[in-house]
Amino acid sequence: PWDTDAGGAASALVEHPAAERWYELPSEDLSDAEVPDRLVAGAIDRFGHLDVLVANHARSSHQGFDEVTVEELDACWTTNARASLLLARSLKRRRAAGPGGRLVLFTSGQHIGPMANEIAYAVSKGAIHQMTASLSDALIDAGITVNCINPGPTDTGYATGRFEQKIASMFPGGRWGRPEDVANLVAWLACDESSWITGQVIDSEGGFRRWT
Repeated sequence: PWDTDAGGAASALVEHPAAERWYELPSEDLSDAEVPDRLVAGAIDRFGHLDVLVANHARSSHQGFDEVTVEELDACWTTNARASLLLARSLKRRRAAGPGGRLVLFTSGQHIGPMANEIAYAVSKGAIHQMTASLSDALIDAGITVNCINPGPTDTGYATGRFEQKIASMFPGGRWGRPEDVANLVAWLACDESSWITGQVIDSEGGFRRWT
């Protein structure tokens, strides 16, 4: 989760000062409709160009169908679905057209089965799954491929105790997915070898047996 190690990224720059010219660490609220374009414009201004955009932001929700509020529906929608679309549009508008553009989105397996007690999150992330094909068509003439990843349950430190153990037992390897598992897929989608792949939603779940 974003707030578990607030100084982690900054400390990495202290350890590797030579890398500072390759990093910028903005902190923004993607529920604000102006933020996606500001982030893209800021990256281009800082580095001169932007070819790869990975939209792995999210707002989680823990309200079921019967109790979900309009406010929570709107909050998840604006942060998850709307911001992803606006990032895509800003990338197309601001990046010089040409080959090598990459947009990687994230969903959470809503197309595979229900997510009890997370209706606002499920609806908004499911929309990202469904928009992937349309965005890939809208951006391909600008030289940008668009793909989406469902990483499955990933150990980012939020799960503990029995819940952590239960989910681990549902993987053939007996462990959760790790951030580096999905990072490897992102790296491949960002490289030249993936240039023929666009409009795909890729399930990268390590054989997760969600119905066990």
